[in-house]
Amino acid sequence: MEKQRIVDILRNGQPDESVLIQGWVRTKRDLKGFAFIEVNDGSSLANLQVVLKAEMPDYEALLKQLNTGTSVEVTGVLVPSQGKGQRIELQAQTVEVYGEADPETYPLQKKRHSFEFLRTIGHLRSRTNSFGAVFRVRNACATAIHHFFQERGFLWVHTPIITQNDCEGAGELFAVTSLDLNKVPRTKDEKVDYSKDFFGGKAYLTVSGQLEAEVMAMAFSNVYTFGPTFRAENSNTSRHLAEFWMVEPEMAFCDLKGDMDLAEAFLKHIFKYVLETCPEDMEFFNQRIDNTVLATADNIINNQFERITYT
Repeated sequence: MEKQRIVDILRNGQPDESVLIQGWVRTKRDLKGFAFIEVNDGSSLANLQVVLKAEMPDYEALLKQLNTGTSVEVTGVLVPSQGKGQRIELQAQTVEVYGEADPETYPLQKKRHSFEFLRTIGHLRSRTNSFGAVFRVRNACATAIHHFFQERGFLWVHTPIITQNDCEGAGELFAVTSLDLNKVPRTKDEKVDYSKDFFGGKAYLTVSGQLEAEVMAMAFSNVYTFGPTFRAENSNTSRHLAEFWMVEPEMAFCDLKGDMDLAEAFLKHIFKYVLETCPEDMEFFNQRIDNTVLATADNIINNQFERITYT
């Protein structure tokens, strides 16, 4: 039997269908004669409810293992759910525990954790609803970016991460060196001798792929870059990042109107794709993070952008 994603089961699963899932236990409810566990595999915000009956082999021993964070494989049959909030649930036939999570030490439990706390457990925070939603939406954004440009005949160019270019002074640079900082080579005037460095001169993490993209546009007409960018400004605000991903289209034979038309179509495409692909995640953001998220996205998709002149 082939494994199915939980998101596909929740959207398209039918009663009496046999399925196999793999994921991590989110919650457990032990009742008389049966138990419920909720399993999540990262494919969706929602969990799949699994019903375990006491007639299963080694039922009591199994229940002791099924704590939050435990990784499992479950096979069974889908049945209509009798509870609220879900259309369908999985009647388990077999449960295999791949890895147990100790409830005394596993830090994620059925409660809302602060971002400050989650920062201290970076290796586990992607299992939470907030970070799961962030990464699924980020994935959808990246997919939509490529869809948009590829459908319009743009060439995706891979620009260097390590460079000797400053790109028009776009930002403060992170220096890259292979020199031994305990034995830095010096020139006769006691300056750092970068000729002894890996690239024979100063090198930096890129602040932009613009210069390389402009050169490529002079051969391929329409190109875009999409990759990591680094800025060394020491600005500790919510709007400054030392590392982020940036999209930079470059077009030959284009004017400002064409540039603005592309930018508007680009944003509309991204928001529409994300809403279609990750509706549950966007609703989660609207409820938990910012109650204007959905209204803002709808406004961008369904209204024309104003053009203004400037001098």
